[in-house]
Amino acid sequence: MSKTIIANEAISLLCRELQDNNYINISDYTKYGVKRGLRNADGTGVMAGLTKICSVEGYYVDDGEKVPKEGRLYYRGIDVNDIIKGCSDENRFGYEEVIWLLLFGTLPTGNQLSRFNEALSAKRELPENFIEDMIMKAPSPNIMNKIARAVLALYTYDENPDDTSIENVLNQSLRLIAQLPSIMSYAYQVKRRHYYHKSMYIHPPKSNQHTAEVILNSIRSDKKFTDEEAKLLDICLILHAEHGGGNNSTFATRVLSSSGTDTYAAIAAGVGALKGPKHGGANKKVTEMTDFFKENCSDITDEGQVADCIAKIMKKEGGDGTGLIYGMGHAVYTLSDPRAVILKSKAEAFVKGTEFEDEFKLLDNIERLTPEMFESITGKKKYMCANIDLYSGLVYKALNIPEDLYTPLFAVARMAGWCAHRIEELYTGGRIIRPAYKSISSHIAYKPIALRQEKNR
Repeated sequence: MSKTIIANEAISLLCRELQDNNYINISDYTKYGVKRGLRNADGTGVMAGLTKICSVEGYYVDDGEKVPKEGRLYYRGIDVNDIIKGCSDENRFGYEEVIWLLLFGTLPTGNQLSRFNEALSAKRELPENFIEDMIMKAPSPNIMNKIARAVLALYTYDENPDDTSIENVLNQSLRLIAQLPSIMSYAYQVKRRHYYHKSMYIHPPKSNQHTAEVILNSIRSDKKFTDEEAKLLDICLILHAEHGGGNNSTFATRVLSSSGTDTYAAIAAGVGALKGPKHGGANKKVTEMTDFFKENCSDITDEGQVADCIAKIMKKEGGDGTGLIYGMGHAVYTLSDPRAVILKSKAEAFVKGTEFEDEFKLLDNIERLTPEMFESITGKKKYMCANIDLYSGLVYKALNIPEDLYTPLFAVARMAGWCAHRIEELYTGGRIIRPAYKSISSHIAYKPIALRQEKNR
């Protein structure tokens, strides 16, 4: 018997041992009044902090009951719909304005925004030899992991990495916001070369470009893109920039920040959390799910065929086996996700008359049919709206953005929100975040090693 087989059998036995001794009955959470996942019984989040940065509204509470309502998203009190409309009406980019708003709390004047754009442009350049030493020499099959590693590596290039004064953290934050698009692009190029055996092309950012333009310039071999494409990507960045202190990656960033650790460690935690398929990685899972529909429907615009596929996925007979319809449902939003509403409208106009029009109709069918199918299969009525992940993948695909970059683009945009929340936590938090866990293990006597016996399996 080979060593590999023996090792695998040993691991299998150890896993069974681990499972036997780590299982906790779900009913115990109710028994001890523990709010699993920091969620209340009605699915709302446990109140864990205060913030001035963002408000995510999807329901209201009336006489102790959760009442659904149309979703609203406010950055520093300003409706994100109004931000996007204002920028669109003036035909200008808005993501940099949102960065300013999230960090400093007010809308910038024209002069402030112009100077801010120049400052971000000046900070885009990565440290000398960083690309070669920290990115090219260690390719990664996943860009998110590479981004996290690169963020941590920037610590060694910082003269004051552990200084948590607001001035220093703000400077670190602006550098990270400015540099992440390039880090993402270089990580992707290295993956292309190492894993796909394709040509790698390096396009340094231009000094007069906005973030959306920097991204498209860096990932397209010919560096060509239209103003319409760049403005659509800019809207995606605005919508992904921030989503309150309770979302998983931002909360992770605030938890680490509360310990007094450095900026790079805190932000890397946010990147790691965002990678998960239940969080930012969901946009890639939507694309994988869409492929299942295409493989199992002769006509992806036919409601009956789409409904049959939804049923298969929900019954765990298709898709990835989780029973989840990715892109549907949200922890806060009930009747609608304002980000999804905006992006759906933009996507519909952008793909009209293109090869992606039928895929848009498929996503529209999934959005409309999923709540009905859920009630039909489970017998339970549930408010379930489309979230931003349902349509973001289609927009990226129509923009000819590689699938490898779907979640990393989320990270690029969310860097603004993470940094704003880190600064707020450092400035006003004051206490290390330390929730309690109740132990339900029994006290047992220590046994000398000679008296211990292995279980027979």
